[in-house]
Amino acid sequence: MSKINVLDISFDFSGQSDAIHPVILEDENEMILIDCGYPNFLSLIEEAALAKNINVKDLSKIIITHHDYDHMGALAEFKRKYPKVKVLASEEDAPYIDGSKKSLRLQQAENIYDSLSENEKVEADHFHKMLQSIESCNVDIKLKDRDYFDCCGGIGILATPGHMPGHISIYHKESKSLITGDALVVENGELVIAVPQYTLDMKEAQNSVKKFLDYDIERIICYHGGIFENEISDALKRVF
Repeated sequence: MSKINVLDISFDFSGQSDAIHPVILEDENEMILIDCGYPNFLSLIEEAALAKNINVKDLSKIIITHHDYDHMGALAEFKRKYPKVKVLASEEDAPYIDGSKKSLRLQQAENIYDSLSENEKVEADHFHKMLQSIESCNVDIKLKDRDYFDCCGGIGILATPGHMPGHISIYHKESKSLITGDALVVENGELVIAVPQYTLDMKEAQNSVKKFLDYDIERIICYHGGIFENEISDALKRVF
């Protein structure tokens, strides 16, 4: 018997209230965390898990949907505290997670820097330094589209490029739940593509959403926005 646990982690970011929703899948043999928050979020995730009677000392794997700082920021911290944990990510994203390639988000920020006003450049400098400070971490298992793990109720890997080229989503077979990372977010009760200015290829992002129609989905879990369960097929079609 497997369990799927959606964590609700609220916090202040740059003076504004925000929230993220990492997911923990578990069965009698495995405990898998999907995405792990901003830098220094280890304790917040531990506390949110304990609130659901989950002790992350039993964590066996962490799946990273993509290398944005709010999804992998605490990864190295987790690996230090729980060194037996295996890190999983797409083949395309692994070089950015392990630091052998420069973050695509940092490249994007650097490319638009000269077009900014002087005031905007001050904020941009801070953003660049923050991205540069993210600790790298080796990826133990590199994932491909349609990979499947027969644990925790069945875990299917979907390549969902667009937000980033190596972005993946996860389908949890037993609960018919789709875990989207940043392929989708919930805003004002609606499913939408994650922040367009941070989506590196909007057409690819829309094509990735089309893939979801091939799956029997009863609920969508968005890292930003939480759970969506209302007329899923129609909601997906409105995205593209």
